[in-house]
Amino acid sequence: MKIFVFSPQTWGGRQGKRPLRDAWIAAASLVLCLGLGSMAHAQVVPSADAGGFRLSVGGTASGFYLQYGEVKLLGASAFVDADTLRHFGFEGEARWLKFHQTHNINAATYLGGLRYSRYYGRFQPYAKGLVGIGQFNYTYNLGKDTSLVVAPGAGVDYRLTRLIRWRAVDFEYQMWPQFHYGSMSSYGVSTGFKFKIF
Repeated sequence: MKIFVFSPQTWGGRQGKRPLRDAWIAAASLVLCLGLGSMAHAQVVPSADAGGFRLSVGGTASGFYLQYGEVKLLGASAFVDADTLRHFGFEGEARWLKFHQTHNINAATYLGGLRYSRYYGRFQPYAKGLVGIGQFNYTYNLGKDTSLVVAPGAGVDYRLTRLIRWRAVDFEYQMWPQFHYGSMSSYGVSTGFKFKIF
């Protein structure tokens, strides 16, 4: 590990020539930056974009297409959003695709990962990258498979009130690279509501 030793030579001059002047310049710059920082702090920052930490929970109804068997399934999901440090956050979700089954084919996924969002008035578009496990039930209950799932996605939330948002649309593309019969993909859309806890 490189250690930086602060000496007068590192300030760009011979011993005793410029360190005092450079120290005054550095101190004046620090005072100026702190003064400008306090002035900027006095400005009003929109609450939706002020940073900090926000925790929300919600649920959606989902419609998905699965490549295996070329089936279309309906289901529900529950999710948690933890938004931190301005635009970055974390999302965890569980989705159960159990309705409108064909030959008993169904699936469930349990995913988590990073999300990035911005605020435009009442709209909050976001992008996410999730990873986790998927559980797949084969035709006529002949077997079950648990494998890795990687799922990029995007969507838009709309603020209805201070505590309630409508998840207008959430699109997710799921890749199952370790699926028993070779790589499988699925994709779908969801809509629902989320509720701010704090």
